Amino acid sequence: MQALLALSRGIDAINLRMGRAVSWVTLLVVLVSAGNAIIRKVFHYSSNAWLELQWYMFGAMFLLTAGYTLLKNDHVRVDIIASRLSRRAQVWIEVFGVVFFLLPACLLIMTLSWPVFMDSYLSNEQSSNSGGLLRWPVKLLIPVGFALLVLAGLSHLIKCAGFLMGRCRDPREREGAKSAEEELAEEIAREAQAREAASLRGLDDKGR
Repeated sequence: MQALLALSRGIDAINLRMGRAVSWVTLLVVLVSAGNAIIRKVFHYSSNAWLELQWYMFGAMFLLTAGYTLLKNDHVRVDIIASRLSRRAQVWIEVFGVVFFLLPACLLIMTLSWPVFMDSYLSNEQSSNSGGLLRWPVKLLIPVGFALLVLAGLSHLIKCAGFLMGRCRDPREREGAKSAEEELAEEIAREAQAREAASLRGLDDKGR
């Protein structure tokens, strides 16, 4: 089990580095998007190459960080029923989901997308838009992204087994930071409390 947990840590390190690298792509997307908009509005000029680069980077952001998102437990969960079960039961549901849904689906997409990428690469496929970019780099993102998600799924499965054997903590736990959904819910609650307090103050002022 220790060897498997070490493998899990190695996989997590790969996805962690990928997530940090793609965070810089997010900054580039913002700069390219803003530059495209400013040039188009101010100079009435548009470049298909720069527009497609923007789309390619959007694709990289979503595909290459799917494994990182699973690592950080930030995928959307609908745990209406599972949340009522014991922690071990919830982890067994995680194992079932990874084995019978996540891994088969990802492996299928990888298998189907690889020939598509190879055909594009071997034919040196170009964009159909004038001045556009090569197509094969963006098609390569699909098998690579799902390969990273497969690795993340395997790592998650190992950690679930480790938890069930008492060798590691619950892999569904987040490391300190709250999820975006939890932060949003807290912000909505604070705003509701502030509105209620303001309403009560208004009623007191009227009563006086």
